[in-house]
Amino acid sequence: MINIKPFKALFYNQEKLGDLSELTCPPYDVISLAQQDYYYKLNPNNFIHLLLRKEVPDENKYKAAGVLFKDWVKEKILIQDETPSIYFYSQQYNIKGENKTRLGFIALLGLGSKNSSVFGHEHTRIEAVEDRLKLIKKVNANLSPIFIVSKDTKRIIQRVYQHIQNDPPFMEAKDTEKTLHKLWKINSPELLNMIQSGMSKEDAFIADGHHRYEVSCTYRDEIKAKLGDKFKEDSSFNYTLAYFTNTDSRGLSILPIHRLLKLDKPLDLAKFIVELKKYFDVEEIKDKTRFFFLLEKSGCSEHVLGMYKDKKFWLMRLKNVKILDKLISNKPKEYRSLDVSILNHIIFKDMLGYDSANKNNLKYSPETEEFIKAANSDPLNIVFFLNPVKMQQIIDVALNGNKMPVKSTYFYPKVLSGLVINKHEDI
Repeated sequence: MINIKPFKALFYNQEKLGDLSELTCPPYDVISLAQQDYYYKLNPNNFIHLLLRKEVPDENKYKAAGVLFKDWVKEKILIQDETPSIYFYSQQYNIKGENKTRLGFIALLGLGSKNSSVFGHEHTRIEAVEDRLKLIKKVNANLSPIFIVSKDTKRIIQRVYQHIQNDPPFMEAKDTEKTLHKLWKINSPELLNMIQSGMSKEDAFIADGHHRYEVSCTYRDEIKAKLGDKFKEDSSFNYTLAYFTNTDSRGLSILPIHRLLKLDKPLDLAKFIVELKKYFDVEEIKDKTRFFFLLEKSGCSEHVLGMYKDKKFWLMRLKNVKILDKLISNKPKEYRSLDVSILNHIIFKDMLGYDSANKNNLKYSPETEEFIKAANSDPLNIVFFLNPVKMQQIIDVALNGNKMPVKSTYFYPKVLSGLVINKHEDI
């Protein structure tokens, strides 16, 4: 079971500050250095100044964030809701020319125990966990929600939306990708009970925010050890901020994360393609538009990878799935069936001798054009294109207690940071 409860969120004082579009930012882990600089300059009260401070000589950025957070509360830049609420969240966006709306809500998620119904699917990195742990210790708050997907078998999200869709939202912002974000407060006992009871028996799958979830658990454990018998299960530290949506394909978009690999030495492309043909049917596609069309279409029924090198595109269709049983025999079936696993084990590891866990020579992005340009500008660069992971694959991997390879999923659009904050009670 999962434990969901309302909370008194901290949020920007719109009467004092105006347009939220200048104050919010994406999650910290998708912000590039250029984007960090952009948000820094956009507004002195932009959430980036708390979430992802720049490195400044002679300043501890975590301590500085903690001081700034307290100042913003004191100066009423951030104000607290008067009533415990769950915050319904709508995101209207466009992808591949199609307008979509993703619905969900933000609430507190009980951290529970190891036997809870919260499942992760990705490995975490120690440096990222340490970074977020240092920050939460200084601000004593969940600044960004983790991203939870459930099957929502009772259609709770859609039913709640029918109650509030004609009411004006209390918060609205448009991001740099032109996604329109709207938030409504839900504090009626009837709707709160519908959400809490209706979602209680659902499994919760972490889509984004594995590091934030792990940090919340670690922070809770540290405080619990300090408080001993004084720690209460209903303590705010035993909950974390979470966004909940469902597996409704009409609003849920998962993008592929492509790979740009910088080789250690020049590649004999003709010889490499001969090696690829041992496992794949390899086809050169001269037209870029047709290449991406075929990559997506073929991915519906077979394992297919894309490659770009020397201004040429190739499709690589796996000849026989039984190859995976032999080459990735130490991994479960759910893991072996992932295209990214095929790329990592057959091409990266066996053919190129590259360890995909080594992040020094490997870059990840859902954007295709930036990687094509990078490959054109450096003869050592080679691009591999993937189709997106399917939601059912994520569920299958997670339910069986397994983890996907690093950077397997990219849920779109991202949940904005700076809409609502969960401030923990003082110790």
